[in-house]
Amino acid sequence: MYQLKENFKKMDKVGMLFILPSLLIVVLLLIYPIFSSIYFSFTSKNLIKSDYDMVGFENFKFVLSSKEFYEALWISVKWTVLSIMGQVVVGFIAALTLNKLPKFSGLFRVLLIIPWAFPTIVIGFSWKWLLNDVSGVIPNLLTTIGITSANVGFLSNNTLVFGTVVFINIWFGAPLFMVNILSALKTIPNEQYEAAVMDGANAWQSFTNITLRHIRSVIGLLIVLRTIWVFNNFELLFLITGGGPSGATTTLPIYAYKTGWGLMQLGTASSITILLLIFLISVSLFYFKVLDKWESEDR
Repeated sequence: MYQLKENFKKMDKVGMLFILPSLLIVVLLLIYPIFSSIYFSFTSKNLIKSDYDMVGFENFKFVLSSKEFYEALWISVKWTVLSIMGQVVVGFIAALTLNKLPKFSGLFRVLLIIPWAFPTIVIGFSWKWLLNDVSGVIPNLLTTIGITSANVGFLSNNTLVFGTVVFINIWFGAPLFMVNILSALKTIPNEQYEAAVMDGANAWQSFTNITLRHIRSVIGLLIVLRTIWVFNNFELLFLITGGGPSGATTTLPIYAYKTGWGLMQLGTASSITILLLIFLISVSLFYFKVLDKWESEDR
């Protein structure tokens, strides 16, 4: 107790006043929603009724026995893995290309970052308009030039819709990888490549032992952040497809939204979000374990 009093006396009270607004924002926008979701996940809370009861783990049992939950989980995993793989590959190739360009690399960098600069709502509605199977520019163009015999329903066809939204997400997210990987490439000393050539290393050996080794931590951290972001992504998919057609693009966030705001079952929806949180924490811990291993090898 004495030590606590001494620490309080030494505390910079003026500094604490400056950071107090930020702390309040964190509590209101992050900590409170998490704990309220945990609390409601153990209740029968319904948005229509004011009263509710504590039901223990019944919501979790119901969700984990639901076929729709596992279908949404599988779609979320596919959506995340394919999107991240595509973003890494496209961003990496673009970064390597820009790093080798002697001129106009700055111009191309600005042009390629444009998708990431636009708000998600603009991206979503723009692609929805471009791919509309009645008045969309792309389906009508493909029909006009003879590639297709009729307008293709990219967003209404169960077979095509998932690949279409994954392509859009790759187009949207690849610039983030490109910019960060390019920045990491700029930090690699040329002397290392020159030394590798003198030692008889070929281009592939220089690429794997110098280039990849220098930037793999950056790529790994980006994958962690983008995995959390893409897996939790709601607005892009919802704006473009609404989770359809026939649930073909219903990921866990959309499933939770439909359960909470469509069926008004806030308790059940909260349990879905808690399971989503546990899953992402587990994946992140695995990622960070790999990153720690890479950092220890570099040291």
